[in-house]
Amino acid sequence: MPKPSTVAKKTTNQLLSYIADKMKVDAVLPPEQQLAVLCGVSRTTIRSAITHLHQLQVINGIHDRRLLRMPVPEDYFDLAELQTGTEKIQQVLLERVFQKDLPPGAEFSESELAREAGASTVSVREFLIGFSRYGLIEKKPNGGWRLCAFDLSFAEELAEMRQLFEIAAIEKFASLDDKDDVWKQLDKLIVRHEKLKAKVSTKYSEFPALDRDFHTLLIGILRNRFAQGFYDIVSFVFHYHYQWDKRDEMARNSFAIDEHLEILKALAKRDIRHALDSMRQHLKTSRATLMHAIRTKTEHLAS
Repeated sequence: MPKPSTVAKKTTNQLLSYIADKMKVDAVLPPEQQLAVLCGVSRTTIRSAITHLHQLQVINGIHDRRLLRMPVPEDYFDLAELQTGTEKIQQVLLERVFQKDLPPGAEFSESELAREAGASTVSVREFLIGFSRYGLIEKKPNGGWRLCAFDLSFAEELAEMRQLFEIAAIEKFASLDDKDDVWKQLDKLIVRHEKLKAKVSTKYSEFPALDRDFHTLLIGILRNRFAQGFYDIVSFVFHYHYQWDKRDEMARNSFAIDEHLEILKALAKRDIRHALDSMRQHLKTSRATLMHAIRTKTEHLAS
């Protein structure tokens, strides 16, 4: 029997979460069409996930679909296993930029990324060609790739689109069911932010990873593949270390943590209006900081 696809694995995890939150033993899963809409996938993918649930003996059959038992942690696919080849390549590229503090003009090869991501050079090349359309990387004439700088107009356009998506995400929280799994994820993010805040004077360099998780949660609420793809670029730009003035990095990250917590705690209280106001302030701060960083870098290069 062929192995389930990455989409089918993710859908299986979604169905398991739905069962855990919404169903009781002996209840019957909703019709395929309803599940397809719920998970945002095709009926073919739903059938694949249902087949896997039957193999786990969570349900009694692929037609009756009556619940035999509640899910246990071992039923879920491991999150690391759910990364697509493209996601692994992207993660490796971002980690090289964030962790190694690469400057504009830094060069890298397809074979390096392929080796670190455990992917083929063909897959890496396809990803880089697609990513290069944003102007953040470029192919060298004699082979290989290099990181590019970006200007104020690029950053302005990016900030405007970011506001559209993230304000929409906050607004969507108002329509979520109280039993939605996102509320648990939100509570976990609050704890993580508070832990980092307590040791920010020595651990402030850990903030970019936490920031990506914060905004990824928000964008995920939209269930929009275009918004998710866009935020990959946002993450790349707003934490592209060579653009930042390192002298106030600790204070900047500490302030951002406070702004995140203001948003998260407002959402936890279901105070959408306050969350929207706090998000607008956070986006305003981020935008101003980014513009200042670009101007500072431009002036430094010109001097």
